Amino acid sequence: MAKGLAEESEKTKKTREKLRRRLEEMDKGITPQALKRKSSEIQRWIARHASERIALRTKSISLFDENQNTADLSQKVSAVVEMLKKAAT
Repeated sequence: MAKGLAEESEKTKKTREKLRRRLEEMDKGITPQALKRKSSEIQRWIARHASERIALRTKSISLFDENQNTADLSQKVSAVVEMLKKAAT
């Protein structure tokens, strides 16, 4: 038999309602005009900081090393490996 959830306190209900209203207000602020304005702000920020950018065409960057360098085993995995080695002998 599963226990039912306790009823929310009045304080929790008020806080939940306040948060719901706040989220609705934020959603109303997301308009095509607001998105366009924010996009322009971002583009201006990028332009202002262009001198600080690093030219990546001259750098060699790779996300993965094709498993040439494996990560170290965790202590838990190492313990399991040792246990399996002992069990195999």
